[in-house]
Amino acid sequence: MEKQLHLNLLPSRPPMAGGFQSSSKMKMGVYCSGAHGPVLLLLHGGGHSALSWAVFTAVIFSRINCRVVAMDLRAHGDTKVKNPDDLSADTMAKDIGKVVEVLYGDNPPPIMIIGHSMGGAIAVHTAAANHLQSLLGLCVIDVVEGTAMDALNSMQNFLRSRPKTFKSLENAIEWSVKSGQIRNMESARVSMGGQVKKCEEPTSSPAVSKSIEGIIEEEEEEDVVEESNKKKMKEDDQEIKKESVFTWRVDLSKTEKYWEGWFRGLSALFLTCPVPKLLLLAGVDRLDKDLTIGQMQGKFQMQVLPQCGHAVHEDAPEKVADALATFMVRHKFTDFKEGYLC
Repeated sequence: MEKQLHLNLLPSRPPMAGGFQSSSKMKMGVYCSGAHGPVLLLLHGGGHSALSWAVFTAVIFSRINCRVVAMDLRAHGDTKVKNPDDLSADTMAKDIGKVVEVLYGDNPPPIMIIGHSMGGAIAVHTAAANHLQSLLGLCVIDVVEGTAMDALNSMQNFLRSRPKTFKSLENAIEWSVKSGQIRNMESARVSMGGQVKKCEEPTSSPAVSKSIEGIIEEEEEEDVVEESNKKKMKEDDQEIKKESVFTWRVDLSKTEKYWEGWFRGLSALFLTCPVPKLLLLAGVDRLDKDLTIGQMQGKFQMQVLPQCGHAVHEDAPEKVADALATFMVRHKFTDFKEGYLC
């Protein structure tokens, strides 16, 4: 059920997640690491997986005493559920509660929930709905209601602009870095394995199309020609299957009906969560009115991490770990590791 996420040397191919099955036919991909201290419950963004936290996990363990639980949200990574199309905020928040219940029963350890982008929104919904009885604090990474709602109109265009397939996993990793989706090669080499998968069916190629056209044009010729073409088609098909063509694990364009439910009212919900809160942003321009007022009133701590893309915890895992470690020690949730100089 448990799988180490703390990786000293990150492999080019990520390990498969551990998982557990419940009576409700859920098989959740869960990575666990550490044995002592509060649990950092990590929720990834849309289309990503728990593997996006791999480098951050290695760094945070060098800073503070803690445990890590990173999970693949429904329809993502290695998680399999009965109704994977239900990505409503309420359903995903309940999933979080079920995972913690299966892992720890009626006596869960202190938990700090941390979410990026969509995962940040789900973290807020989970905390607000009181699904975690031992919740210590809440950390949201680069998601704000105002900015998120404004971005929804252009989201489909962004998704259409991405490549639909990649020749290999290495090709996908290279694209993610060159496009700026992930600015840290070390993290991309682990993270992209959770975002893409091998195509289940071979894609068509000019060679196959040519063979099919040849059969149509020459169907009245001798049988030996037809057999030759069939043999050629079979050989071409086998060649395609040898190719490692990769595509996205999650078709995010089909989740559009849930987008507003993830983000609408998020700022007010965040501010009402009765635990210490940390908001990490890639730019100060992302703050909306409610959060600006709340921040001035001291209702949460905010830190801007410049020179990062949207995947802040992947682009700058050391900066995110430093901010989170300082926050947790300040609130006496844990202690710095012996010998660590902050």
